Amino acid sequence: MSLRPFVVLAVLTGVIGSPNIRPEAEVDPSAHPNSLPETVEETEIFGQQVVLAKEEVEEDVMATGELNPSHYPAQRAAKVVQHYLNTRYGSPYRLYGQQMVHSGNAEDVADSGRKYQLEISVQEMISNTTEKCSAEVLFPRGEQQRSAQVQASCEELLKINTKDQEEALYQQYKTNQSLLSAQHLPDRCGHMEPDMKPLWHLCIVASSFVMLNESTENTLYNMAQVANITQLATENDQLKFDCHILLHEMVSQEIIHWKLLFTWSPPEGVKVLQMEQLPHCHHCEKPPNTN
Repeated sequence: MSLRPFVVLAVLTGVIGSPNIRPEAEVDPSAHPNSLPETVEETEIFGQQVVLAKEEVEEDVMATGELNPSHYPAQRAAKVVQHYLNTRYGSPYRLYGQQMVHSGNAEDVADSGRKYQLEISVQEMISNTTEKCSAEVLFPRGEQQRSAQVQASCEELLKINTKDQEEALYQQYKTNQSLLSAQHLPDRCGHMEPDMKPLWHLCIVASSFVMLNESTENTLYNMAQVANITQLATENDQLKFDCHILLHEMVSQEIIHWKLLFTWSPPEGVKVLQMEQLPHCHHCEKPPNTN
């Protein structure tokens, strides 16, 4: 392990996705792709952290035993916990995000894969409530990629009651004379109308199903933008939406397009019916501040 002093401005994934992602930021070409700064000064912005790195410590992504909480191995596993919580408990008024990794440990588990045990702080973003949680993430081993298996204990965050808000929004969407539709959430300047935020939050929750399914020890996904979303007619109690989302894979710096079909109601939560990765689009409009 070697220390190399340098100064670089890097944008890391935040807790629920950022309208201000900058994949074009310069990085040291000799730097290890799985290293993160040892010493950092952090400034929190909604949906992201801006990190001024003063030193970089190389660390093998497959390290076992105690992990540096600031480095990619621990951060990647913790990010998967965020996606898991959103798929299980997320709603237009309840979004979970990783705030801090306190400690982490990794070990090989026979032929099953690699297991990470974490102590992390998880934040419910809308109520701005934070709890220290224990979590376990198993990345399965094998030729065929399988979703990570996650267990997380965040009892206090799960007690946050948003039923009245969700029911009011559901009735509003259900009784609208015209079906909802929106494009570019957020827009090129990183803004969106306040009444569009519940749709944005719904798409974040739906996107967590994709990111949980696609996450490995070598990826770090973040929600970048909703290209478009359309409410579809339905004859049952579930509201149905078709959306095109853009995900930012922070390691490769790729912007990946996905098409999702999902439903939502307060009793049932968000259910993703279909997910399809779209071909790379050279002429498509890019998300805000992404070059």
